[in-house]
Amino acid sequence: MKTLYFAPALAALALAACGQPVTEPETDTADVAEAGAPDAMEDTAPAERIDPNARPADRETSTDITGDDLAWRIQTLASDEFEGRAPSTPGGILASQWIADEMARAGLEPGGEAGTYFQRVPLVEATLQTTASSFDISVNGEPMGLEYLTDVVYGTRRVDPLVEIENSDLVFVGYGIVAPEYAWNDYEGLDVEGRTVVMLINDPGFASGDPDLFNGNAMTYYGRWTYKYEEAARQGAAGVIIVHETEAASYGWNVVSGSWSGPQFDLQRPEGSTPFVGAEAWITNDRARELFNATGLDFDALVEAAHQPGFEPVEMAGAELNAALVTEHEFLDSRNVAGIVRGTERPDEYVLYMAHWDHIGTRVSDDPEADVIYNGAVDNATGTSSILEIGQAFAANPAERSVLIVAVTAEESGLLGSEYYATDPLVPFSQTVGGLNMDGMLPTGPTSDIVVIGYGASELEDHLAAVAATQGRTLSADPNPEAGYFYRSDHISLAKRGVPMIYADTGSVNTELGAGHVEELAAAYRATAYHGPEDEFDYEWDFDGLARDATLLYLLGERIANTDEWPNWYEGNEFRALRDAQRSDD
Repeated sequence: MKTLYFAPALAALALAACGQPVTEPETDTADVAEAGAPDAMEDTAPAERIDPNARPADRETSTDITGDDLAWRIQTLASDEFEGRAPSTPGGILASQWIADEMARAGLEPGGEAGTYFQRVPLVEATLQTTASSFDISVNGEPMGLEYLTDVVYGTRRVDPLVEIENSDLVFVGYGIVAPEYAWNDYEGLDVEGRTVVMLINDPGFASGDPDLFNGNAMTYYGRWTYKYEEAARQGAAGVIIVHETEAASYGWNVVSGSWSGPQFDLQRPEGSTPFVGAEAWITNDRARELFNATGLDFDALVEAAHQPGFEPVEMAGAELNAALVTEHEFLDSRNVAGIVRGTERPDEYVLYMAHWDHIGTRVSDDPEADVIYNGAVDNATGTSSILEIGQAFAANPAERSVLIVAVTAEESGLLGSEYYATDPLVPFSQTVGGLNMDGMLPTGPTSDIVVIGYGASELEDHLAAVAATQGRTLSADPNPEAGYFYRSDHISLAKRGVPMIYADTGSVNTELGAGHVEELAAAYRATAYHGPEDEFDYEWDFDGLARDATLLYLLGERIANTDEWPNWYEGNEFRALRDAQRSDD
């Protein structure tokens, strides 16, 4: 694999954040001190650095949470050997087995089904046959000539070998939202049966800048692409086309073309249980503007109108979609990986740690020099390695309550592993005290704060604030609420069922270089590496900063696991009633 780091700028930023880069994870364990001893790795001479994308040799790890151990685990998970960790692929199977083996080595009991570390997750893999498929919009009979990946990305979640859409009229439906609590209905009075709806990403609150509209600048679930496809299906549409806009989506077109091409996964669902539109698509902003202009519509004026209360759908006169989507399907199993550290006093009460182990896998390229492995070092070898570190620390010092460590699959395909867990939990929700999710931990270096995604949601934040103070840190709200990260990671699958969950990210203010440095680092990652082959392990990262963050979240779980308290959602939170009912049924 061609050696690429995030980007030269990002590597330089990461290096600037650290005082000393962590040495390469040792590949010779002969001199490693017994696990659990303080500073066990301190006197071990580092071996010569290997290719950062190669899998390092096996080694012992400390029961302390250390930067060296995190570096070794991250490099292992992000190595080319695991081929980007796509679910159900040889690389994904190897990665999930390695995680199970690590849990066993660290002293965790099997937490999966039938005495194993695994929970079966039945998936269907859909691969669009791009050369046999077609998708184009015509205006007054003239085809636009949309090019796959360059102008448009499309597919279908229907488990049919051929989905055809013929002469489907287009209609612009603003943000495609039906939200009674906000007195909002973009489909008001509109019958879209057999038609294709065109819509904007995000929601009116973000677009308007009005703090009183939806949730202001913070994206609601209504702004997510998942919701938009779901709602269009409920309305009976034949197809959906989302207009991409980088700021509103919080990622560039490269993420769309990279993430929604190639094999796509969904849960195996009972026949007829979940309706899907025939075609789900994204179109670039430039080609969307051409489309609107060709139909006599002012794109900018309609974008402005779409975030005004009372918006009405607009017919796109003369525009029709014709598509023939040929898809190959394979029914597969992936697996969540789970381990338990039994509690010493209340073993039937559980504190949950969760992170997704999967990534995008590989992509095909005609360029023999192209980097085709999407290693997913930040996303999410960091989070998975962190929960393994935390699990090993708990195994060495069990708490009063049990601790459940779950590495879930198929997050990149729409939170499928956590969704499956939520429908068939390994531990009843009434026995789950609360949970922590770890996803995409950037190597920002030490920070004076810890960012809580979806800040202001639950009493878990009170506990986090208390342990953060022991590190001289404070809590900060998400600096990019418009990105909707609260709805984009696995904790939401359990939160929607009432379980108090917290998603704490790395901090936003570097202790030496300030807030601007962290935001610059995050922006560089989003622009150059997120969901791309450049998301690779780098020896120059500040792994001690990552260990500090993992230690903080260990301390949070330890605090909750050693009390008899049951943290709840704050009063007025959308999930509070679900949790109250859950606890009252106990």
